[in-house]
Amino acid sequence: MRDSRTEVLKAGPRDHIVLFYADDGELIQKVGDYLIEAIDKGGAAIVVSTWAHRLSLGRRLAQAGIDLAAARAAGVYTELDAADTIDRFVIGDGADAASFWAEITPVIRRAAGVRQPVRIFGEMVALLWEAGLVSTAVEVEAMWNELGVQFPFSLVCGYSLTSVTDGDLRDPLTDVCRAHSAVAGDPPPSMRGWRF
Repeated sequence: MRDSRTEVLKAGPRDHIVLFYADDGELIQKVGDYLIEAIDKGGAAIVVSTWAHRLSLGRRLAQAGIDLAAARAAGVYTELDAADTIDRFVIGDGADAASFWAEITPVIRRAAGVRQPVRIFGEMVALLWEAGLVSTAVEVEAMWNELGVQFPFSLVCGYSLTSVTDGDLRDPLTDVCRAHSAVAGDPPPSMRGWRF
């Protein structure tokens, strides 16, 4: 049996992975390794997350020997605040696709122009889910997939297990899993044994 806490995230250039994680330590280890591998291979990393996770991931990358200031200056490492980015394309309880593209496309285009592979870690969908905007989170997952047709990048979307354990949300959670090319970590108890 695999140990989901030490599982290595493998990602091709157009993979879209949902990661269910038990705690921040697990998230930072898995996502940090995923981003470090991209930079080590001559690629670029983009993080769209909370301040606390940006700080922890930055520490993880620095511990791996990555000069964050130089990486930022060279366009190899880009950080965006997930909540601020959401505010630019979510209006009321819906996501505006054109505004999403206007916010995210230049960041990906810039990273892809600098290096390949481009790997992204995002928490916008998790923040929407936690705010009760479940259908909006599913919409944004679909928008990422549409963007992935245009640009070669891989994306990991992190969802805390504590936020997705409500059995009443099984249908939208199934939609989230189906929007991804792979499910990593241990899925919520209500989803175990299901094929997506």
